[in-house]
Amino acid sequence: MANPSLEDQGKIDLAEYLFKRLIQLGLGSVHGVPGDYNLTVLDYIKPLGLHWAGNANELNAGYAADGYGRIKGIGAVITSFGVGELSAINAIGGAYAERSPVVHIVGTAPMAAQASGALLHHTLGTGNYRACPEMSKWVTVAQANLTDADKAPALIDATLKACVLNSQPVYIELPTNMVKAQVSPPVTPIDLSIPGYDEAYENKVVDKVMEKIQTSTKPLILMDGLTSRFRITEEVNEFVRLTGLPTLSTPFGKGIVNESLPNYHGGYVGAAGDAAIKQQVDDADLVLNFGPLHSDVNSFGFTAVPKADVTIALNAHSVKFGNEVDSDGRAISIKSFMKKLVKRAHATKLPALQPFTHGPSFSPLLLKNLKPTADDEAIVQDTFWLRMSEFFQPGDLLLTEAGTSFVGANTCVFPENITLINSALWLSIGYTLPALQGSSLARREQRKEGSKEAARSSGRSILFIGDGSLQMSAQGISDIIRSRLDATIFVINNDGYTVERVIHGPNEHYNDIQPWRNTEAPNYFGAPLDDPEYPVVAEKAKNWGELRSVLGRKDVQAGKGLTVIEVFMDLADAPAPLKKLSAYVANRNKTNGL
Repeated sequence: MANPSLEDQGKIDLAEYLFKRLIQLGLGSVHGVPGDYNLTVLDYIKPLGLHWAGNANELNAGYAADGYGRIKGIGAVITSFGVGELSAINAIGGAYAERSPVVHIVGTAPMAAQASGALLHHTLGTGNYRACPEMSKWVTVAQANLTDADKAPALIDATLKACVLNSQPVYIELPTNMVKAQVSPPVTPIDLSIPGYDEAYENKVVDKVMEKIQTSTKPLILMDGLTSRFRITEEVNEFVRLTGLPTLSTPFGKGIVNESLPNYHGGYVGAAGDAAIKQQVDDADLVLNFGPLHSDVNSFGFTAVPKADVTIALNAHSVKFGNEVDSDGRAISIKSFMKKLVKRAHATKLPALQPFTHGPSFSPLLLKNLKPTADDEAIVQDTFWLRMSEFFQPGDLLLTEAGTSFVGANTCVFPENITLINSALWLSIGYTLPALQGSSLARREQRKEGSKEAARSSGRSILFIGDGSLQMSAQGISDIIRSRLDATIFVINNDGYTVERVIHGPNEHYNDIQPWRNTEAPNYFGAPLDDPEYPVVAEKAKNWGELRSVLGRKDVQAGKGLTVIEVFMDLADAPAPLKKLSAYVANRNKTNGL
């Protein structure tokens, strides 16, 4: 970093200002790939105390920043313009769809070159330097082009505020000639006040919600995944405990509610689950739907979407009652709102509730009634996921890849303080392996910082990913090793794209993949061969005896270093809810003439 000249005493470089603001928001690591248009930006990372994660490609860097942001509340990825930013745009799209706060910093060509339309490398050859930024507008909530030193600090602050408040990606262009532009250092924190926040309105909404609860006879809570972006896990769990309302979670929302609470009744998968549970949801006269994301996958073909007229949808800055829209631009703060709601629940006598009954598919009952498996018995999906419940420990971070892992994990029984990361809308296969790197790094930082989230971050980092998805982003293993992260990876080897086989073409060649020797990945990607500080385990399990032997090892249970366990299953095997959903959709399409 350059020393300011005498007339600029008290000033700092623009790149330093940007990173200092990110640090103030909790950023500890930066993901990305070096390129000649961002190299001078990268010079600021180490001197400012940030960790450069470094990634093998920009797509993985974007996925990793997404995973990091889901844990720490903000992530950052740096790419070069053109080739670099477009390689990352798929990941940025996923962060936008599923509300992960990622700051995409793009090193761009000097302003003079852009103005003249110079035919520089990484351009499209048209002289148009606005093509890529225009693409990014569709997948970011705010954009900033730092071309004016006087305006740049305010522009950075406004853009970062949009990232945090919306929990969605933003896009910042930093031309090479502006990296060292002199600006005043940040003096006060970024203003993160919510536009339109009205506490009087918020209080009225609290009153209205409590009134709805008190006048209902068959209320329930449906916990969905966007709730985790609101940073209200503690308040939500206290509310669930105090009210005793029957509580279910969507696949995207699993892990938010403490599953040991007596009024937690498991995952809700609509028509793909037990009919008795679906009937009780359909009969509810009030559904408190926290952080809803009613995608086709998360709602199992929209069959798990609660009736709109009895639903209260609770989001970060709004509460919607049924089909009403009457906020008039007024906003709430979900954190403040939940604290008030918990306080009211403490002081309010709630009406007696009609009992909510477990269906035969309730996970704890299935786990309790599981029959023993013989050592030479093949590993099957439904039994595997239930049995994995016994492997989990309080505080574990779990990631489940799109496909059979996404569905199967919904049938697991979780201990306390589990954090689950999955994808329920974007579903870009391969996402979770780099996201494991980013989220594991974020949790390591939380433990070092001693933050209030440290207790929830005390466990291991565990990924379940299919052999097909692994091939999309395998370099993520290299990135994990580079930062010496503790990670346990279960590779479900079922000879290709089993979820696609269930949907269509069970025996078609396009659902096959080239078999890999997955347990050799740590060696290929340069894991240390004999380092007691970073142990490496790579094992295969082709039957229950081999799997029990691996899971029983103390080093595997500890989760230190890198562990890769390849679990072999039949290519036609899939979790029961996935099979049921596929049959339901096929029958519906046939009935509708599709």
